[in-house]
Amino acid sequence: MDPVSQAVLGASLSQSFVNDKSKLVSAMMIGGLAGMAADLDVLIYSEQDPMLFLEYHRQFTHSLIFIPVAALLCALVFYPLIHSRWLKVDLSFKQVYLFAFLGYATHGLLDACTSYGTQLLWPFSEMRVAWNVVSIVDPFFTLPVLLLVVLSVKYHRVRYARFAFVYAFVFLSAGMVQHFRAEQAVYQLALERGHTVVRLQVKPGFANRHVWKTLYEYDNRYYVDAVKLLLGSEVISGSSIQKLNVKQDFPWLPADSQQAKDIERFRWFSDDFLALSPNDPNLIMDVRYSFLPNQIKMMWGIEVDRSSVDAHVRYRINSRPDSKTLKRYVDMLF
Repeated sequence: MDPVSQAVLGASLSQSFVNDKSKLVSAMMIGGLAGMAADLDVLIYSEQDPMLFLEYHRQFTHSLIFIPVAALLCALVFYPLIHSRWLKVDLSFKQVYLFAFLGYATHGLLDACTSYGTQLLWPFSEMRVAWNVVSIVDPFFTLPVLLLVVLSVKYHRVRYARFAFVYAFVFLSAGMVQHFRAEQAVYQLALERGHTVVRLQVKPGFANRHVWKTLYEYDNRYYVDAVKLLLGSEVISGSSIQKLNVKQDFPWLPADSQQAKDIERFRWFSDDFLALSPNDPNLIMDVRYSFLPNQIKMMWGIEVDRSSVDAHVRYRINSRPDSKTLKRYVDMLF
């Protein structure tokens, strides 16, 4: 999720374990910074190999087994800072470590609630955990937690921080209900079309949890629609696209070439929801993501090059929706 969400959730849990109310500010700062620290893995990248970033982001720094080690590293950084002549905070190393541990522990689990994929079980498994219960940005999650964390410091009340963490837990848990409703809507839609669902994925649209993107596979095609979940459910029809078949789509690409290997790396990252871009036969898109939830339009993908099969693929991002797309999305929401 976004850094603010990571920070406020980490701060709320760290503050919840404060016994001395005078340490609420310190717990908020340490827990908040530790709660964001796992995303320092974005510094691992290569200009020559764009797949390296995709492999390492949300990998070992987000693993459950790495939490004690990461908390120690955070504590080693924070402890001398809080005892500097500018801050002079009276905290033992044990207390700093505890706050850092609690803050850091929230990061990977919160990321796993989104759709991107998080390797919680690394190094024992490369499975990308994605529970799909909250958008990567959701003000209805972040703002209440932020408010309660601030109130905890302002009024020196630990209970506000505990309310914040409980609210976050309940909010994320309630997302499972919407997730289940979205899945049921997909199965019903596929049944009406005479399709048998091979695989499916549902995830909340950007910054909300009542308009969901739905994606399922049938007969080597991906069908993308949206479903609006309020008191009832309303399907917003989309379109479909042929599933990527490397041998058919790129008959000229040697199986042992670097670009063929990069395609398989991208397949792992995208949970095998890959298709050729309708606008470019050399561009492979991640079908899971689009600006409009019922739309098949690339947000990111990789480009292969017939003239350099032993070079790495190029990574392409389409990061800005136009005003017409934004208006259509707002219409969907409201």
